Amino acid sequence: MRLRSAPVTLRAAAAVLAGALTLSGCSSSGAGGSTDGLDVVAAFYPFQFVAEQVGGDLVQVTNLTQPGSEPHDLELTAQQTASLGQADLVLYQTGFQAAVDDAVAQSAPKASIDVASIVPLADPVESVDLGEDDAGGDDEHFAKDPHEWLDPRNMITITNAVRDELSELDAEHAEQYRANADTLVERLTRLDADFAALGECQQKTFVTTHAAFGYLATRYGLNQIGISGLSPDEEPSPARIARVQQLARDNGVTTIFYETLVSDKVASSIAGDLGLATDVLDPLEGITDQSRGGDYIEVMESNLAALRTANRCG
Repeated sequence: MRLRSAPVTLRAAAAVLAGALTLSGCSSSGAGGSTDGLDVVAAFYPFQFVAEQVGGDLVQVTNLTQPGSEPHDLELTAQQTASLGQADLVLYQTGFQAAVDDAVAQSAPKASIDVASIVPLADPVESVDLGEDDAGGDDEHFAKDPHEWLDPRNMITITNAVRDELSELDAEHAEQYRANADTLVERLTRLDADFAALGECQQKTFVTTHAAFGYLATRYGLNQIGISGLSPDEEPSPARIARVQQLARDNGVTTIFYETLVSDKVASSIAGDLGLATDVLDPLEGITDQSRGGDYIEVMESNLAALRTANRCG
């Protein structure tokens, strides 16, 4: 967050430094971008990524969800809540993080984008029947599946919405926002084309601890079997685990996937019982040192590589 006040001597020194930087053709910037630009607050990582890519050095982006934290369980500090009211733009998604929904309603930011209002969210359904006694797992916690960002085409929709909002807030730099957005859309379009090739793979079914990949599975003709439903920290029942194991056998599954932010204990146990491999399928709710890539595109490419290996894509 930017400093809002400082002692007179510090302000004077800062003014001298800013003048020197201006004369030399440079600008002072923080981790998220120019300190003279728009303040953007993102609820969690995928929205941070889009804002940084579209805004470039014209925005300073703050992520409410710290790296390594599970965004489903986010609790906000008083300082974070206050930052929403001071922000030029807030990117969030109703129905995913209750604390953020409440804070946005209380803080009344200058502008906001609720991604749930621009991307049609799907009902939380399993790709295959897990049995009536345990169908849906913990899906009753969500009215809709919130993981829409795992479909690159949805990310294109979000990119265009951020472009339009930033251009309205800062019309002077609208051309730069459009150019940045076009570059990101190009990358996302290539990513979409690469994932589309999964339709040619021998195997269509995959098993993952966190059933976050429903949008991806639907888009590219795959079948997702989720061990724990939409909430990654939900403990699956013994009946659900037994059903997943049977489905894995029936469908010739080679790999049990888990994610980096949650324990791999259940995945490893199921894989061990069946003599299968384990691998990471990252729902991209945050980037850490353990992530297989430094940004959304790179981690999605790693997800693609893992699926290609598991699904016998040659």
